[in-house]
Amino acid sequence: MSAEGCAASVERLHPVHRLPDWVPAGAQLYLLHVAAGKSLRAVARAHGCHASTVMRQVRRFENLRDDPLVDNALRKLDQSLRAAPKPRTATEFSPMNAQSRLTRMQDTAPGLDDFAMPYLQELTAPTALLIVAVDMPKAVITREDAAGVPQRVAVLDRDLAEAMALKNWISCRKQGRVSSYEISPAGRLALRDHRAEVGRLGENDDSAPRRARYGVIESPVTVLARRRDKAGLPFLDSALVQAAERMREDYVMAQLEAVVVKDAAELIRLLETRSVPGPNVAPPGTAAARMRVLKLLRDLGDGLGDIALRCCCRLEGVESAENALGWSARSGKIVLRIALQRMSRHYKCLGDEPMMIG
Repeated sequence: MSAEGCAASVERLHPVHRLPDWVPAGAQLYLLHVAAGKSLRAVARAHGCHASTVMRQVRRFENLRDDPLVDNALRKLDQSLRAAPKPRTATEFSPMNAQSRLTRMQDTAPGLDDFAMPYLQELTAPTALLIVAVDMPKAVITREDAAGVPQRVAVLDRDLAEAMALKNWISCRKQGRVSSYEISPAGRLALRDHRAEVGRLGENDDSAPRRARYGVIESPVTVLARRRDKAGLPFLDSALVQAAERMREDYVMAQLEAVVVKDAAELIRLLETRSVPGPNVAPPGTAAARMRVLKLLRDLGDGLGDIALRCCCRLEGVESAENALGWSARSGKIVLRIALQRMSRHYKCLGDEPMMIG
């Protein structure tokens, strides 16, 4: 069953509404039956398959509704099909409307894959889990540090987590008022395919701006943290690694991954003048995240801000950053450690407020 065929069926059976392209083919058949109110035979005739095929998909997704994220995703899509069409106002179009965000999410650039793959990559790390609580608009990804203490490494919208669960990219590990999820085999396969596609696009278009490589297993900071100095101590302690992860998290929440700048000074200018390219309506928390990135880059200044931007945010290798900045060999890791020390002090001065979600 193709997603295109299911989408065409939706338009024929329910011409006023159309499901987002990212919705799995089986879920579209389920919603045609449940939300659009069409019989199994009617759906089967419109799609050109046997009624038993539709029935199996309906039973499958009905059973999947035990998963709270899948249930919420199907409920919102169900409501979007049942609801009468209304003229969109500025308030209804706002991303603060969770239902409109989920039903407007399309497989365009940037689409579901572009938003979801960085978080799937985070979930490939050992001990990484996606945590979501009942009635909370955000989900978090945690990973245990060397001492076995869970540390937050990323924050994402609940709608995106629901879409990932509906596509079977994540599976529920523990269900309750606070549920935990891990990456599924289907999620690993989708991540591998996305990495291959990104690699092909990069090889075929030399003029295109280089994007973050979501296929990188570990960030440059994580790699450096495993190194030891002459005394046998870690080159980077856990506080410095956490500072890098917090900067990366704010950078992603601020929607700056697609912004092409030559150095930190140019990004500071764009943030100060509020001229960052992108959608006019941003998700909640984006403005606050951009302000945190701006304050941090101001504190770091030239040089330190450049190495932090490249290695912590863009996940660029230290040697590559050295060459781009024109520094001498093996100097990048020293400057990066100094930048991380400054970042750690900066975040300590901010206190715990920036760490709150929801």
